[in-house]
Amino acid sequence: MASFPPRVNEKEIVRSRTIGELLAPAAPFDKKCGRENWTVAFAPDGSYFAWSQGHRTVKLVPWSQCLQNFLLHGTKNVTNSSSLRLPRQNSDGGQKNKPREHIIDCGDIVWSLAFGSSVPEKQSRCVNIEWHRFRFGQDQLLLATGLNNGRIKIWDVYTGKLLLNLVDHTEVVRDLTFAPDGSLILVSASRDKTLRVWDLKDDGNMMKVLRGHQNWVYSCAFSPDSSMLCSVGASKAVFLWNMDKYTMIRKLEGHHHDVVACDFSPDGALLATASYDTRVYIWDPHNGDILMEFGHLFPPPTPIFAGGANDRWVRSVSFSHDGLHVASLADDKMVRFWRIDEDYPVQVAPLSNGLCCAFSTDGSVLAAGTHDGSVYFWATPRQVPSLQHLCRMSVRRVMPTQEVQELPIPSKLLEFLSYRI
Repeated sequence: MASFPPRVNEKEIVRSRTIGELLAPAAPFDKKCGRENWTVAFAPDGSYFAWSQGHRTVKLVPWSQCLQNFLLHGTKNVTNSSSLRLPRQNSDGGQKNKPREHIIDCGDIVWSLAFGSSVPEKQSRCVNIEWHRFRFGQDQLLLATGLNNGRIKIWDVYTGKLLLNLVDHTEVVRDLTFAPDGSLILVSASRDKTLRVWDLKDDGNMMKVLRGHQNWVYSCAFSPDSSMLCSVGASKAVFLWNMDKYTMIRKLEGHHHDVVACDFSPDGALLATASYDTRVYIWDPHNGDILMEFGHLFPPPTPIFAGGANDRWVRSVSFSHDGLHVASLADDKMVRFWRIDEDYPVQVAPLSNGLCCAFSTDGSVLAAGTHDGSVYFWATPRQVPSLQHLCRMSVRRVMPTQEVQELPIPSKLLEFLSYRI
């Protein structure tokens, strides 16, 4: 069994350059469970990085100062070390918009994190705002944490203060995602087999329960225009939801094992899903077609073997903001960087016991979390996108596949706009 296709020489694949490490502090009483770093997240404006250190603790650090610290002190840092030298937020909330470090005790094991940001043009969605406890403004930045006890806690990133406590799930909140349109609509995915939609501009009112999964829901992601939601879970499930009507659009079939992660491309034309079946699929979410398969085991396993313990479970997948690259993290102690038009990795990095990964806001760094609560950072593949690709992304941001296929243009151009060449 191999990790790459036979035609690929593993020695010729570029090794990613290490940017830095944030090592979790020693576990209290040498506990071996509860330390897992299930989620890492970058703020939409790139100001903060957050991750779970395990044992109910979330660390918030200013991202620019974290990068500067790597340059000054080398790549390795223990997060409770004085060498980090990050300023702490004063209790009076002074200098609100200046990034400050926070250590947040969430009260239970943290399974999921998500940043949410508000924008002025979406404030109209909140009716009678004077009657609401929290006045969300242009500079509002929130952090949502999903907990082992089914609760969701909402924190003010600038002050580190608890704003809301959302209680409705009956099992672990496995994932969280905010609508990218600044509406502060939050969706949570849980082991109780449901997704729940919350309006944080309405004091965290739960707007809708999305049902359809027959087993645990592992992950969820909004499309860039906030109109579509993807949710994935156990029993090979991949669901697409219409978030205007809160109805199911379609169920995608193709994986042979639990599907544990999903992410949309920046233009919304592509959807990546990662599964324990050793594969990452790139879908067209508008018609359900599989456009590309990224394999992590060769020769590809049969459906029976893929559906079992195959030592190549893919744990996480993330789309880069250039729309050209995808990162995946698997149990074979390797992080892979893929181009959307190549079926083999263009860059790799070593990582043991990885659980999650995410690109930085500018796409220059990939962060990955591990079983022991630590985070590792690598430089990502960098290239100047072609003018054709930039034009394609501009078109696909506003046109779904069905509308593209109706354009009176040559077939080769249609195939390019549909990501089929």
